Amino acid sequence: MRKKFTSALLTACLVLGLALPARAASQPQKEEAIQVVNALGIMVGDTNGNMNLSSRVTRAEFITMAVKATPGGEQIGQAATSPYPDVPRSHWASGYVEAGVAAGLVSGYTDGTFRPNREISLAEGVTIALQLLGYGPSDFSGAYPTGQLAMYHSLKLDQGVTAAGPSTLLTRQDAMYLFYNLMTANTKEGRPYLESLGYSLNAAGEIDLVALISGQMEGPVVAQGNWQSSLSFDPAQAKVYRNGGVSTLSAIQNYDVVYWNRAMRTLWAYSDKVTGTIQALEPSASNPTSVTVSGRTCTIETSSAAYSLSTLGEYALGDTVTLLLGREGGVAAVIGALSADESQQVGVVTSVSNSSYPDGKGGTYQAKTVTLLSTDGQTYRYQTTSSVKEGALVRAAVDDQGKVTLKGLTSASLTGKVNAAGTKLGSHPFAEGAEILDVSDGQGARIYPSRLAGLELTDSMVKYHSLNGSGEIETLVLNDVTGDAYRYGILTRMESTSAGEFSSYYSYELDVGGQQISLPQSTTRYPVERGPIRIKGDPAHPDGLYSLTLAGKGEASGGQFLSGSKGYTLSDNLMVYEYQDGAYYLSTLARVQGGRFELSGWYDKSESLGGRIRVIVARSI
Repeated sequence: MRKKFTSALLTACLVLGLALPARAASQPQKEEAIQVVNALGIMVGDTNGNMNLSSRVTRAEFITMAVKATPGGEQIGQAATSPYPDVPRSHWASGYVEAGVAAGLVSGYTDGTFRPNREISLAEGVTIALQLLGYGPSDFSGAYPTGQLAMYHSLKLDQGVTAAGPSTLLTRQDAMYLFYNLMTANTKEGRPYLESLGYSLNAAGEIDLVALISGQMEGPVVAQGNWQSSLSFDPAQAKVYRNGGVSTLSAIQNYDVVYWNRAMRTLWAYSDKVTGTIQALEPSASNPTSVTVSGRTCTIETSSAAYSLSTLGEYALGDTVTLLLGREGGVAAVIGALSADESQQVGVVTSVSNSSYPDGKGGTYQAKTVTLLSTDGQTYRYQTTSSVKEGALVRAAVDDQGKVTLKGLTSASLTGKVNAAGTKLGSHPFAEGAEILDVSDGQGARIYPSRLAGLELTDSMVKYHSLNGSGEIETLVLNDVTGDAYRYGILTRMESTSAGEFSSYYSYELDVGGQQISLPQSTTRYPVERGPIRIKGDPAHPDGLYSLTLAGKGEASGGQFLSGSKGYTLSDNLMVYEYQDGAYYLSTLARVQGGRFELSGWYDKSESLGGRIRVIVARSI
């Protein structure tokens, strides 16, 4: 039985390495349709992955697809007996023919045969699809197949299907679109057919491809030893994604966590790891569902990992381990600590403080703790005696005894222009999975090479970099290049009061992502006016407030804000506000598009320097 996938995915397309095109109302995108029927196991390619969409479809092939499109249909095996004289038990489709007949989806001919190799017509295929939706002969009037074809068109099962007349023979492409359309069609009871398979449509009534494919993934397995034998297919011809990017089978490394979909012949590998001391097990050590190592708390994904970390397993509070993390940062497996070289993290120290730690005997103790924002975008907390300071650029390594070494890093010269594709800086290509951190005053943001496309980087912009053996950039720490490390919002109120002849006090109120913040009254006069702003430091105790620049009035489309003849790229973390009756309200881009609002865009700096439209303000027309 297929299971409903309920976990929210951040970037699904990033997480899964999928590019999902927009679907036109009258013509589904072929690639999306292929991915859906592949993921559900309804149709698969040949041994080379070819879908052979121009080939005709036989009755045996079509009923196999139809049965696979039912709950539990992928589990059908060989028939117990020969269902028809021309479909012996040894026939490859005997189990599907038997199941299809039993379910009332299809029947044999009056002479007692099934004719499995006869090519199927549009009318026959449509009738079977309507049977899946719960419609039978009593639901149609008139001579066959007039009523069936009328409903086929009214339910929009015809989108993308080129077969026109009832006797036209179906191609595999026609069958693919028919089953793809079936998923969003309503059953006789009025529910989308996809729900019968344990999935839901999104708010727009479309197939959530990311959730669908995630729900159909098998695994995980740890890439170690003869791990490929765990797969249900030969991975040699598989499509491979690693850490969200297109990759190769040979690029998968020891201790990667691997998932797969046999029907799609696709592998997804993830290399994220955390090494350090187990600091917490929640809700209890006897039945843990999450674990904290080096200050990073991760949900436990697999039963084997939960067992390893429980009181029945081999690891306990205070032990030094390496967590192998899967597709959503969940713990897929737990192993002994990797070497210091294999477990190191590079990043910027965001704080140094004293913290409490469990002593493994029911008590706690205090220790100096360094919080590190790493180039992988995660925050780690290390217990250490090192004398590092906030803002320092360091490499953190944990040995197999849990001892943490923090080593300061010095700037290494790297200059040049990032090419338009965002794949190379100067003469150095970016390595697969390159980690880039843009840092500003102790804050940082994980970015990707494409974000730097077209930018010229000077010595002052690069704090640190490292290359692999092929001369590719593996790690890059930037000094306030993109502006993505800052927070953006609205200055909703600013007031000043006189405190004598020579001084004034200022008070400010901010809206940052819908959170209202009142700053303590101070003598600081920030260079801002009421409206969109950039915030330096903690919004509750900022080091600076700066007004954004108005791009003008315009419209947002295709990732751009268009004003007059100019286009400005939208930030990935765009803030959208509605302005009504003198007040700002957090909104969404989807809500304010469509002509009901007048939009104004605000940017932090020119795009040639890495700037983006950070805030859009919408006013009702």
